[in-house]
Amino acid sequence: MPAERPSRPGRLVGLAVVALLLALSAWTVVGLQPPEPRPADAPAAEFSAARAFAHVERIATEPHVAGSPANDAVVEDLVATLTGLGLDTRVQNAVGARAGGAGETRMARVRNVVAVLPGTEPTGRLYLVAHHDSVEGGPGAADDAAGVATLLESVRALTEGPRLRNDVVVVLTDAEEACLCGAEAFTASHPLAGGGVVLNVEARGTGGPPIMFETSLGNAGLAAAFADAAPHPVASSFAVEVYRALPNDTDFSVLLEDGGFTGMNTAFIDGAAAYHSPQDTPERLDRGTLQALGDNTLALARELGGRDLAALAAPAAEDATYFPLPGLLVRYPGWLVWPLAGAALAAVAGLAWTLRARGISSLRRTAGAAALALVPLVAGPLAAQGLWWALVATRPGYATMLDPWRPGWFRLAAVAVVLAVVLVWYALLRRRVGAAPLVTGALLWLAVLSAVLAAVAPGGSYLAAWPALVGALTGVVAVLVRRRAVRAVAALLTGATAVLVLAPTAALFFPALGLSQALAPSVVVVLAGLALLPAFELLFPDPGTATGARDRLAAAAVPVVALGTAWACVAAGLGVDRFDAEHPVPSRLAYVLDTDQEQARWVTTETTPGEWTGRFVDGRGTLGVELPYLAGRDLHTGPAEVADLPAPEVTVVSDEVLGGRREIAVRVTPQRAGVRLVDLGLTVDGGSVVRGRLAGRDVPEESLGGSALRITFHAPPADGLQAAFTVEGDGPVRLRATDGSDGLAGLPGFEPRPEGVDVAGTHGADLVLVTGVTELG
Repeated sequence: MPAERPSRPGRLVGLAVVALLLALSAWTVVGLQPPEPRPADAPAAEFSAARAFAHVERIATEPHVAGSPANDAVVEDLVATLTGLGLDTRVQNAVGARAGGAGETRMARVRNVVAVLPGTEPTGRLYLVAHHDSVEGGPGAADDAAGVATLLESVRALTEGPRLRNDVVVVLTDAEEACLCGAEAFTASHPLAGGGVVLNVEARGTGGPPIMFETSLGNAGLAAAFADAAPHPVASSFAVEVYRALPNDTDFSVLLEDGGFTGMNTAFIDGAAAYHSPQDTPERLDRGTLQALGDNTLALARELGGRDLAALAAPAAEDATYFPLPGLLVRYPGWLVWPLAGAALAAVAGLAWTLRARGISSLRRTAGAAALALVPLVAGPLAAQGLWWALVATRPGYATMLDPWRPGWFRLAAVAVVLAVVLVWYALLRRRVGAAPLVTGALLWLAVLSAVLAAVAPGGSYLAAWPALVGALTGVVAVLVRRRAVRAVAALLTGATAVLVLAPTAALFFPALGLSQALAPSVVVVLAGLALLPAFELLFPDPGTATGARDRLAAAAVPVVALGTAWACVAAGLGVDRFDAEHPVPSRLAYVLDTDQEQARWVTTETTPGEWTGRFVDGRGTLGVELPYLAGRDLHTGPAEVADLPAPEVTVVSDEVLGGRREIAVRVTPQRAGVRLVDLGLTVDGGSVVRGRLAGRDVPEESLGGSALRITFHAPPADGLQAAFTVEGDGPVRLRATDGSDGLAGLPGFEPRPEGVDVAGTHGADLVLVTGVTELG
């Protein structure tokens, strides 16, 4: 809190404090990064990224979607590897089914690889889970060959040491990319799916620190085990809260839905531009990331493999609060969330009262300053989002991307833009409103946010509670002891708290959400910027005595530097991140042929079609029917030549009325090579579908009861798909049968993508759908 005009030595102190805080920020971010990978000759009981990478290279030689010959080869290799390690290894051949909403179901024929490493005196089962299938468009080196390789190398290391106390069950699921159906089939019918503790390993990028981002409810015991065992403990209880609110799912979601499992879900998320794309190759996978993922998995397997799992296999009484610092995980019990939020509110109120008592600011002025603090809270994130829109306008290829190929400079630019907004706001108002009330008003919003988060997302309350609490307490001391040294220490403590708590979160959330959604992570940067204001105040002249041009120039220098840094980072990013053959513009294009209408359409889900995609589509449109990956989407379409492609053949096996209900059995047989899915849409006029059964598996009840039922079946049998339906009502019944394959080459009118343009990492980006309707009477 200002008291006198700072001398040159005083400003040097301020520069030193700011420099220390910037260095601390860099340390917290750099400290999250993965270690150097260990070589192939690392000790046998340790995890070696080089040894694990050999598995990645074998698994990710080509796309291996569920049901494909390539995936069958992967299954055989996994069975041989696990059997060679001495594990009892079996393949579960089953059908998985997942309700997708009212009247919709997704099903798949799956081949799960399940292996057991028996314990000496089991208290429960530890499940190590990853999925062995890839998407249709890429080889899946990161997602999820890296996860499978991590488990294979971890199990190998486990067999080199003393046997664990608990059974370890390795579950390598199938059809995760299609519908999470492998995990569902495991929980529904496998004899080893009795419940226990799960470590699921995933990826949504090609590098960065592996983050333990999801847990089961009541995670206090699990968080303690993670903090104690993981050598690279990158995790955040705020990430857990965010993920629970999102519609995203992994195999871990299915296991939790079963009700008998607890556990932790880990993934690395940087390098999202290659996610699900042809660029997800072994060469692009960060070996250091693989090492960190393996170190954590192996350490946790040993820790949990030796514990009494009975307590951890059931939810604890509460969730823990935790966040990362380099090399450690700060953790405390969930019951402290409300006391800390209350203490932050009380401390800020105490600061406001102290300002009033010392005659520095009235409560009314402080309240007005708090209202003004809404400006950077809104404008900062909007500025960061505006930066992304400007980048898209400059490089239209970014429009369909979550993140650029090389996003580092752009992320720094977004941070600098947000800090510039905060500092411009502060520099403009500090002379008129006063530094002390502005800082107090900003801290008030942090304290309020901590209470709001305590109510709706307790695991995230720490983000605002600690900066507000420390900032307010040190602010009170600085007001009562009006010495420059005390102000400097107070600013340093406040800034350090904000940096330690908020910088790692911002560093993790920018890749998690991508620059295309910079609005959300930028809120964290604004909170940090507001908490850093006491440090920046040390650089400014006291508004009560600064009247010269030199002082006014000094007060404006810091935001100008921030703006200059932002534009320099943008320029550097544009220079470094260019599209080429290895970093292509992603494009999405599908071909839909209606054999009944003898019409074909090109279709894209790109919001603004790119240059290449725009050659095929001519405007917004609809298909008039619900089809896989295109239903309910904002589409652009264009006319296409009709290819000589047959729709699936529908053979009515039986159609009779029994007990007042109509029982219909059909066989649907694709007539094209390379079909990876069959979509069946059953419609009953004036009636309802009350039962469905495909390939020996019942359709989930949640999808039944309406007049329409749509089922997407992945990896259909080569000899056709047997389906049976029970229908109430005597109205006409129609069955639309659609099959889907991948690859547009050879279609009439198709022009190959030019160099620098490739298939987007999106399901259905290069899809061929052929559809037709059969009237069942």
